Amino acid sequence: MISLDSNSTSVALTPAEVVTKFFDVYRQRDVVAMTELCTDNADFSYIPFEVWAKQRVVRGDGKVRTIGRVIWSGLINAFPDLGNTVFHIDANNETGNVVVSCDITGTQDSAWGFIESKGQYFAEPHLFIMHVNNDGLIDSISAYWDNSGVNRQLGHLEVD
Repeated sequence: MISLDSNSTSVALTPAEVVTKFFDVYRQRDVVAMTELCTDNADFSYIPFEVWAKQRVVRGDGKVRTIGRVIWSGLINAFPDLGNTVFHIDANNETGNVVVSCDITGTQDSAWGFIESKGQYFAEPHLFIMHVNNDGLIDSISAYWDNSGVNRQLGHLEVD
């Protein structure tokens, strides 16, 4: 549990409260605060995420403080109104496992990876699986969504 000191009163947050706080600061588009809720070596995996370049493919696997921060910052730059609506959080206080059902939303203002901006809005269901350690910090984030659904909503239709 994370302890917050206020006038020498210590309050321990449950895993659900830590993850709720994470999504609150995500709605504020505060990448630093999102990162501070995670361990220094927190795992990061955005399963469907891929950006193809000429000589390499960037995937959403790595660590929060490297890949996660870059992806979150890039999303916020491309979608300045990036937000989330949390529908359900299910947490196990004994194991620290937390599952979040939410929609991620935003209106594209500039290019995001290979998707040129057409000023389109998207709202896509996401499933996050997170783990909060005994110190009350997130040490693992995995997310799933339908990438083709996001592409369609943004007007990006690939033809091979």
